[in-house]
Amino acid sequence: MVNKARFLRADRRQTRWDFIDLEALLPSDHRARIVWAFVESLDLSAFYDAIKSREGEPGRPPPDPAVVLALWLYAATEDVDSARELDRLAERDLAYRWIAGGVPLNYHGLSDFRAENRELFDRLVTESATALIAEGLVSLTEVAIDGTKVRANASRESFKTAEQLVRIEAAVERRLAALRAETERDPEASARRKRAARERAAQEVKERAERARATLERLRAEKEKRAQKHPGEKANKKSEPKASMSDPDARSMHFSDGAVRPGYNAQIAATPKEGVILSVEMTDQRNDSGLAVPMVDDLVRRYGKTPETLLIDTNYATSEDIAALAEHPAGRVTVYAPVPSERENISARGLANRQSKRAREPESVKEWRSRMATQAGQEVYRARKLMERVNAHLKNHGFGFVPVRGLLKAKAVALLYALANNLLAAYRLRAKAG
Repeated sequence: MVNKARFLRADRRQTRWDFIDLEALLPSDHRARIVWAFVESLDLSAFYDAIKSREGEPGRPPPDPAVVLALWLYAATEDVDSARELDRLAERDLAYRWIAGGVPLNYHGLSDFRAENRELFDRLVTESATALIAEGLVSLTEVAIDGTKVRANASRESFKTAEQLVRIEAAVERRLAALRAETERDPEASARRKRAARERAAQEVKERAERARATLERLRAEKEKRAQKHPGEKANKKSEPKASMSDPDARSMHFSDGAVRPGYNAQIAATPKEGVILSVEMTDQRNDSGLAVPMVDDLVRRYGKTPETLLIDTNYATSEDIAALAEHPAGRVTVYAPVPSERENISARGLANRQSKRAREPESVKEWRSRMATQAGQEVYRARKLMERVNAHLKNHGFGFVPVRGLLKAKAVALLYALANNLLAAYRLRAKAG
């Protein structure tokens, strides 16, 4: 068991570096105090247990995980997503200094903490929402799911076709062979070290190219699957799959402003009226089709039950998905989603086929169609628009861009933003409850 007293703890009254009374300078209702109070209420034992440093062993004491977590959560409310910037603010900004309390930090440690604790952040998001459910401030009665695009840390120029990747890999192989041959011929140690560094750099390029090629294979398989479903579509040379050398997990996506950028599709499940995030997932899927069922499954994983009512956009779930959710093993889910528009100018034969298909639909799908045709159904669905407020809150505080690379690290960033959102929502809801 880690001796928590050994960690460098924050002194709320005075830093060890100067005699400025940060406690007196920071207003009593400052957001930094809200963040710290929230972190103090969390069970962080898993963070302490994961630390390898032990009492009586070599090595300096690590920073208190509570301090580092609080710094990242406060940064997520202040549009700060850079570990270097956070390190600088912890030395110069009043609020950040108050949270850090004189604890020595460095941007490497801050960055590693964010990247390596994805599973623990995931658990804390669940616990933050579970606490509010236990207090009766939110419930799973009504849940909305929505997707929002976030920019990835990759450029357009980093996207390469399969042919380009083959050329890059061949060039790297030639470079590696030349460096190894040069190392064998020259016994000078310093020169060998320099060549070894160049060899490592070339090896990294090779590994990135291999990961990008694996992504291309997956994209090609997806394209072939779509072609089987839509055999009438013609192949487009310009649509040849590409993968990023910088971040193979990133995809070129259409954003709300019409631009095409490397990005991820962040899926967010929340209570729309209270604005509490229940689940968040990062995907490389360009649209939201078919993601309703996996998100509901994740809610079951977290909370042991399904939402009673699910509010989603038009193409989020197919008729098969709606039927599957109505018969979900963990509980029936009543879906509210607009019925897709259909052609009105249709032949008599086409209309007969449509009516025949409708007659064979499951009862849950027929109920959904009937439900959405009523004024009461439209009133219930109207609450889904409140998800735009949740997305806007996240984007306004910096979630429009993820500074890390890879889906797993991107999810860690998303979870931190979700946790920061929930701590502010909890403060607001508890204050309102009196």
